[in-house]
Amino acid sequence: MEININNRPVQVAEGATILEACRSVGIEVPTLCYLKDVSQNASCGVCVVEVKGAKSLLRSCITQVTEGMEISTNSPRAMQARKVNVELLLANHPQDCLICDRNGNCELQELTHALGISARRFVRTRKELLVKDETSLSLVRDPEKCILCGRCVAVCSQMQGVKAIDFSGRGLKSKISTFLDSGLGLVACSNCGQCALVCPTGAITERSSVSEVWAALQDPGKIVLVQTAPAVRVGIGEAMGMPYGSLVTGQMVAGLRRLGFSKVFDTNFAADLTIIEEGNELLHRIRTGGELPMITSCSPGWIKFIEHFYPELLPHLSTCKSPQQMFGSVQKTYNAEKIGVAPESMFVVSVMPCTAKKLDAEREEMRSAC
Repeated sequence: MEININNRPVQVAEGATILEACRSVGIEVPTLCYLKDVSQNASCGVCVVEVKGAKSLLRSCITQVTEGMEISTNSPRAMQARKVNVELLLANHPQDCLICDRNGNCELQELTHALGISARRFVRTRKELLVKDETSLSLVRDPEKCILCGRCVAVCSQMQGVKAIDFSGRGLKSKISTFLDSGLGLVACSNCGQCALVCPTGAITERSSVSEVWAALQDPGKIVLVQTAPAVRVGIGEAMGMPYGSLVTGQMVAGLRRLGFSKVFDTNFAADLTIIEEGNELLHRIRTGGELPMITSCSPGWIKFIEHFYPELLPHLSTCKSPQQMFGSVQKTYNAEKIGVAPESMFVVSVMPCTAKKLDAEREEMRSAC
């Protein structure tokens, strides 16, 4: 199709949305609720553009292009509407950016700067103060910072198939909530953390354990060990602006040692132990007529998912701990005896790429290493 974007002739595929057409030629249209292949509910109104002949501004994330369409993404009318929409969102949004976990990594904050918004023009319309949800061992929900974009709801429902959260209430009482508003830690949540990954603000964040780790590192009576998952040594490099796939194992180990960790271990070691344990368990099941097929128990998120939605499959799960938990047990038994220290004085930290590992570490049945 032949269309025109910002006085520039463009060829795009039939069926493409205006947003897709713009991005295909390097023209950025800001969005907050849109998430490719996941969420396209057009709720934020930030992606509006002006189209010649249209009576009103069109939301580019859901409007398909037509032959000969003339689009302006940065006309005064579109820019003003975009700015007002963000200002309306800010009216009910806390002004605590400096102490927010997402400071410097917040899409709403970036968009506010890009649109030149420097003051709160509109008064707060939401009357009640929404309570923070800290019931989950992995995630913290702060509904005061929620802009009702629906990304978390879409990824939880469509991608993960869990449906732990959804919209509730109407009008000014609209919010994202759990079943009976009981809290994320008390409903069928797999603790996967995908909601926190896609949230454009600080409404859903990972539960931080940084203060506990610092306290342990500063305690002279503690021997603090750390294990790092394979994905971490790549993720840190990318976070530091290095090319995708850059390995920073040496720098990471050196950094952890300088922070004060006594020893740095690789979770690959515990993963090898898990393979041996699960292999032996599989052979035992085959010989004794045990439940088959046997499913690995490496992923705590997967375990939680089965517990909630497919409990009849629990006998198929391996009885082995995850590599993270197996590592902790080995450290507080074999290694504690080897280096001659009391297991109670050991503080084992794991740096993992999955929020469900926090739940894994706190499960009651895991408190057996000592």
